[in-house]
Amino acid sequence: MGERKKLQIYDCDYVMNTQMVQTPYIIEKMIYQGLYILAGAPKIGKSWFALELCLSVAEGRQFLKRETNCGQALYLSLEDSLLRLQNRLYEFTDEIVDNLSFAIMAESIGNGLEEQIENAKQSLPNLKIVVIDTLQKIRESTDLSYSSDYKELSVLKNLADKLGIAILLVHHTRKCFDSDPFNMINGTTGLSGCVDGSMVLVESKRGSRKGKLYCVGRDIENLELNVVFENHHWLVIDEVEPHKRDTFPLVIHDLMLGEISFKGSATELCKLLYSRFGKQYYSNRVTRDLVQHTDELARYGVAFKSRRSHGIRIIELDYNRLGDVRDGSLVYVEVTDSTVPQSSENVCTALITLGDSN
Repeated sequence: MGERKKLQIYDCDYVMNTQMVQTPYIIEKMIYQGLYILAGAPKIGKSWFALELCLSVAEGRQFLKRETNCGQALYLSLEDSLLRLQNRLYEFTDEIVDNLSFAIMAESIGNGLEEQIENAKQSLPNLKIVVIDTLQKIRESTDLSYSSDYKELSVLKNLADKLGIAILLVHHTRKCFDSDPFNMINGTTGLSGCVDGSMVLVESKRGSRKGKLYCVGRDIENLELNVVFENHHWLVIDEVEPHKRDTFPLVIHDLMLGEISFKGSATELCKLLYSRFGKQYYSNRVTRDLVQHTDELARYGVAFKSRRSHGIRIIELDYNRLGDVRDGSLVYVEVTDSTVPQSSENVCTALITLGDSN
């Protein structure tokens, strides 16, 4: 037997104080790097959904009113001929899309598919997403057990993580209705247990072309969108709440304009923030946000360090105007209304009412 690998152990200090690389989105609040399933009834329009998703990523335009991370997209349309694919593509555009590629044949899982996708990543270095339409066309095992489903999809999950891409599997739902739409995904719970996220398209009435898109996942909040299928496009018909900008780095920047230097506990920092802006912050959240926003704070000229002294975690913040991309101007008030004079009351109001980043 070969030498067994040692367990990689991280101490608590490393986990809490290391700025981790944030997982980049492919489609904001919907698809990130990893493995995903899109399920729906036969002929509901899943392939139209998948093709427009690929087009949106390739062109860097919004999909279902959500921002995309522009890059190369590969669509494995395994149930279509090139002629059918051509006809579908012309329903969306008459322009050549450089970032979009296709295949209509592929090997199965464990029988060459992984190597094909790795080779595609080498030839398409900015590859963001691979859509496989459908999952059934690449399955090798006929075993319908939980362990088989989980093991088979784990191969693609590990591959997506290794390559830093998203893989989306188009799949079918069961015919029987369930109050939990994710229970309608065809197969055992091993499928949904393995993937990073699941999306289920459900028509309100068969043939109505109106319904809901349900989304759930490890990196996304539970989401329900009312959608309609018109002229081969899936459209959101309800209002999607605007993405609230994360204002924490702006608050710290504006605080440090006056403080220049801070050294103390997270609790002391929270008290200082409350006295300056009248908004309640909590010590555990403040420490986490400082760690996760270290790079952004640096762009605002704020250097952050954390150390332990006599069993107490000490936060150190230092401001240097030479490193501030805003050259010492109030970031918060300027975002909402640059004509408002600086005051604690105005900044507090801006904190509460600030909408999206636009």
